[in-house]
Amino acid sequence: MSRIRVIPCLLLKDSGLVKTVKFRNPKYIGDPINAVRIFNDKEVDELIFLDITATTAGKPPPIKKITEIASECFMPLCYGGGVKSIDEMQQIFSAGVEKIALNTQAVEDSDLLSQAAQRFGSQSLVVSIDVKKTLLGKYHAYTRSGTRNTKRDPVELARELELRGAGEILVNSIDRDGTMQGYDLDLIQRIASNVSIPVVALGGARGIEDFASAVKQAGASAVSAGSLFVFHGKHRAVLINVPNPESMQEAMV
Repeated sequence: MSRIRVIPCLLLKDSGLVKTVKFRNPKYIGDPINAVRIFNDKEVDELIFLDITATTAGKPPPIKKITEIASECFMPLCYGGGVKSIDEMQQIFSAGVEKIALNTQAVEDSDLLSQAAQRFGSQSLVVSIDVKKTLLGKYHAYTRSGTRNTKRDPVELARELELRGAGEILVNSIDRDGTMQGYDLDLIQRIASNVSIPVVALGGARGIEDFASAVKQAGASAVSAGSLFVFHGKHRAVLINVPNPESMQEAMV
């Protein structure tokens, strides 16, 4: 098996780093620049930064902060949050970001993703699908930082987004976010088996055994996590850390 990408996912709120649980109660965990420097030293594969309030607050992407982060980042960087136009995408790419993650606009604006794919190439476009289960166990895709239920099936949505130009799908379980109870393998498998582009698992990882399960059992092409990389111990003390890279890759063989 080829090397599997392991990607810390960091959440931005008002220029600081936070971590949520089920998309709620953001807890401040530190300065993003300091975190990037630590991840540089740990030589992680990629970084994802998502601004969790940009869309709901109607704010544009914080280009100055994105530029600061990108200038410190030695690995490929993906940014998402508040992106509404091709012009904003151009500014973000010009700041040094390799990939842009779309969520709300990819669903609500039928043309933006297609236009972006034509302009920048699908390889630079990630679409994040935030998913929550109903009481009856049905999956629904959400937008606007998990506050708007689209009532859409995430598998059908993933297929449509692939056709419109997405180069990668980031599958994020709202129910598992920050819980460290393991990925929703059923959700990941459903989407991964219905698209031909890479699927990145996110939401619930507690250790490298979950990375392995997402790849080997559910068919994910890459794995991402938040709490696993920023908390330590049962009391969730803030500590930017990375599991041993060799152990992570061995677990996925």
